[in-house]
Amino acid sequence: MQIFSTFEHSTYLELAITSLEKVGIKKQQILAVPLTNRVEERRLFDTLHRADGVSLFDKGAAIGTAFSVIGASVGFVLEWGPIYWGLIGAAGGFVIGFLIDYFIFKVIHKRKRELKGKKSEVVVVIDCSDELVEKVEKVLWDHLALGVAKVEE
Repeated sequence: MQIFSTFEHSTYLELAITSLEKVGIKKQQILAVPLTNRVEERRLFDTLHRADGVSLFDKGAAIGTAFSVIGASVGFVLEWGPIYWGLIGAAGGFVIGFLIDYFIFKVIHKRKRELKGKKSEVVVVIDCSDELVEKVEKVLWDHLALGVAKVEE
């Protein structure tokens, strides 16, 4: 029987492997494979099939609306009139809001992501006999495995 489990990179993984060896699993029956982190940078614009939840449109729409109202109000006394100044205010506000979101996403969030950093998981595969399955599962869950699955050969 093969048992698959996933762990975060932590001392709990080492403790789990040590406990498995104490239960009666040999080192040759344990395979631990760390997953590598994503190296490509997140995309700036979402597509229909792929979205990451980051929107660069929200602040631009809000600020563009506010600037269009202000531009239309002031446009009554200016030469081009309220419609042109409302459109100019909307476009200018949208660009300002977009640039604010872009700066926040590229500069501030990038620094936080580098400092905090997502750690990749480790996949552990254990080859054991049917008698040890319950003990192995208990050891894995006790050492904070993220998930456990069994596959019969």
